[in-house]
Amino acid sequence: MYRDALGELERWKASARRKPLVLKGARQVGKTWLMREFAERRYRDWVYVSFDKDPEAMRVFESTKDPKLILERLGLIRGKVILPGETLVILDEIQECPNALGSLKYFNEDANEYHLVAAGSLLGTYLAQPTSYPVGKVNLLQVYPLSFGEYLAAADGGMSQYYRSISSGDDYVDAFHERMMEHYRKYLIVGGMPECVRSWVDHGDPAQLDAIQGEILSLYENDFTKHSGKVNSGRILQVFRSIVPQLAKANNEKFMYAAIAKSARGKDFEEAIEWLASAGIAHRVMNLSKNAYPLAAYEVMNHFKLFLLDVGLIKHMAQLTNRSILLSEGFQFKGPLTENYVLEQLLPVLGHAPHYYAYAQDREIDFMIQRGEVIVPMEIKAGENKHAVSFKSYIERYQPETAVRLWGNGYLKNGAITNIPLYLAGKVPELA
Repeated sequence: MYRDALGELERWKASARRKPLVLKGARQVGKTWLMREFAERRYRDWVYVSFDKDPEAMRVFESTKDPKLILERLGLIRGKVILPGETLVILDEIQECPNALGSLKYFNEDANEYHLVAAGSLLGTYLAQPTSYPVGKVNLLQVYPLSFGEYLAAADGGMSQYYRSISSGDDYVDAFHERMMEHYRKYLIVGGMPECVRSWVDHGDPAQLDAIQGEILSLYENDFTKHSGKVNSGRILQVFRSIVPQLAKANNEKFMYAAIAKSARGKDFEEAIEWLASAGIAHRVMNLSKNAYPLAAYEVMNHFKLFLLDVGLIKHMAQLTNRSILLSEGFQFKGPLTENYVLEQLLPVLGHAPHYYAYAQDREIDFMIQRGEVIVPMEIKAGENKHAVSFKSYIERYQPETAVRLWGNGYLKNGAITNIPLYLAGKVPELA
């Protein structure tokens, strides 16, 4: 399995600004695999510690903050000599050992010649707490589910080479379009969770795939109770289970607290939403008060939409049939499903969520991104013509320098509008 994050790890290893690296991301997105694979590829040796499977390893960090003494003890326990730059030290499930997380500061200050990476389940929620980790003393890497491009690398090597060769509209080949659209529709079903992709590529069993997706969602719901801390776990569960009906509302309106419960108020559920976002399980897309540079300055904080981390999981939650997706039948939830897919592709390349823009009553642009100082409106056409009026009206009113329509047809440049196939959503910054 290929992951683009391996390239990020390579750059971290070579960087003059290298510090201990912390991998963030939702459970089951492949953080442990990434660290092990990177160690196998790029280091002479590696030492792996998982604090949930080896709680005795916590004792190594209890009585000292001296990183060299810690490494000496870890080496003795594992029967290895830990060498600077040649041995990668992996600390997994580090949230189970606060002393280990705190020690990263001293590794940075006193032993930065040693290479150390750490990760943990729901670590984002822990790092969101004040003074919970050494700010400025670590590098951070966000890990997402497999993108469509990464899925393609596992499913079809030939099409993967073609996909990776595309850096401009001149590289688009119409002869490959239908084959790529078939892979796109399969990706909507499989999604990007590593276990799901591996299962599908190895076995091609829809029942097994469905079971794995259900298990992952159940695992998340169990985490709400076990790891929510001071945040009300019941409210986290309520928000989580409301994501599908929220996205299915007429005209795909902003997140409505009243849709959770009639008496629900924002202040009662803000922490639950923040917990899901910090855990990497959900992503907020904020509305804008105006379409101006820089977009982040014009976020409307109480107007947002909430999406799930993975399109395959939201397909499972919505109980969509594979038949409806593969045969491109029209159904109301097709629009939100496609938006969730596009968001999943944009997050790794942008490094943050895009915005949306409700610029008038019943007029809305699906996503807005910023390319340098240029604001790019994006229409996502899932098959129906639902948002064509809003997109056309926006272009007539604001006359943007460039605009993007993601659709099921081929690449087509038409004045300011660049029409891009849905399977190239992750390449919008290059093709727009």
